Order: sequence, then structure tokens, then C-alpha cells
Amino acid sequence: MRTFAHPAELAPLVGERLGASGWRSISQPLIDSFAAATGDEQWIHTDPLLAEAGPFGSTVAHGYLVLAMVPRLLGEVISVQGVGLVLNKEVHKAKFLTPVPVGSRVRIEVTLQSARSRPRGFWEAAFLIAAELDGQTKPAVSAEQVLLYQES
Repeated sequence: MRTFAHPAELAPLVGERLGASGWRSISQPLIDSFAAATGDEQWIHTDPLLAEAGPFGSTVAHGYLVLAMVPRLLGEVISVQGVGLVLNKEVHKAKFLTPVPVGSRVRIEVTLQSARSRPRGFWEAAFLIAAELDGQTKPAVSAEQVLLYQES
């Protein structure tokens, strides 16, 4: 993990790969919990028997489940000190590129796209996120995550 004493320390690193999170397993209980929380209980996610005969050969995680894991996984890659508040501002260009089968492992690769000072003591940072599948070359999900850090 890379630790920054203040969000301003991100600015010189624009364009750099900041690192990767640890691997996280995608279990059926995790998928089922997400399905229950969101109401998206489509059989390709929640019915292992039916999904076995389906297009992916097993149940698959929701793309939004993988996207929802980004804040936690980003916290494994970087820590920004000197802030009292971190807000999710925007998600741009989210693409669900590869199915994530139950039992697979995912992690995120993080590249800093921009960092700039904003009014009222905020800093804005945009991160290019690539959610990778263990053993695959094509990412499962890609997106630009924009965060606002408010100085403490």
C-alpha cells in the first residue's frame, strides 16, 4: 500500500500505476447477498443448477458487484492521510468486459489519471480501475473512479 500524507501528494503522480489490491474470492454467498440487496436475482447469478447449463457454465457475479468492491480494494492500494472526508463523486466509462464466474478471484489495478485542488479544501482524484480475473488477460470490469478528498 502506498500512503500519502496529504492529497496534494497525488498530483505529481498523474499517469502512474499506483499498484494492485489483493485477490478477493467471489463466492456464491457473496453473489446471493448482493442479489438480495439489489433485487437483481436473475438466474445467471443465483441458480447454480440452471446456470450450469447456461452461457457461462456456472453462476457469475453481477458486474455491479465487482464495481461495488472498488472502494474497499482501492483502500488496499492507497491511503490518503490528512483528510476528514472522502466522497465518491463519479464513475465514468464503466465497462463490464468479462464474466466473473463463481469461485474466481478478482483484484484491481489502479492508475492515477488526474489530481487537482478544488474549492472549499477539497482535492479531486480520478483513478483508472481495471478489475482483473486471476488467470485471465482481459479485465472483468474497467472504470474511472473519481473521489473527493476534503482536507481535515
